[in-house]
Amino acid sequence: MPREQGKKVIASNRKARHDYLIQDTYEAGIVLYGTEVKALRQGRASLVDGFAHVENGEMWLEAVHIPEYSQGTWNNHAPRRKRKLLLHRDEITKIAAKTREGGYTIVPLQLYFSDGRAKVEIAIAKGKREFDKRHALRERQDRREAERAMSARRHLGE
Repeated sequence: MPREQGKKVIASNRKARHDYLIQDTYEAGIVLYGTEVKALRQGRASLVDGFAHVENGEMWLEAVHIPEYSQGTWNNHAPRRKRKLLLHRDEITKIAAKTREGGYTIVPLQLYFSDGRAKVEIAIAKGKREFDKRHALRERQDRREAERAMSARRHLGE
């Protein structure tokens, strides 16, 4: 049986890009049980409330919801358990130093399979204030309106 190739996105945290200013992103491996991998292959996961933190020199992902595997037995996994992230030691120390600065947090952006292995894209992010969110929304809306006007002018000129 040939191995999987490429990247298959399972879940993405679109709200994180709205609520946070993304500074740096990292790709991390994730330690999973077999039933968790099978549930992910069914395309079921939620990153909405997820966050990561450094504890005793190790990175942990918490509050990410991977539902129980439907064909699992009594040894099914807990849906919101604490999961270990796999990163290089220097990356963990760099991330830990950045989060200690204050105002920074670690949020998961995407959960995906890369060449058959489960990966999570995490980001060091700083929370946006309410007026920053409104400003970004307004900019996006203005850009959309300008693109519509440009395309309408192009169609009239034809």
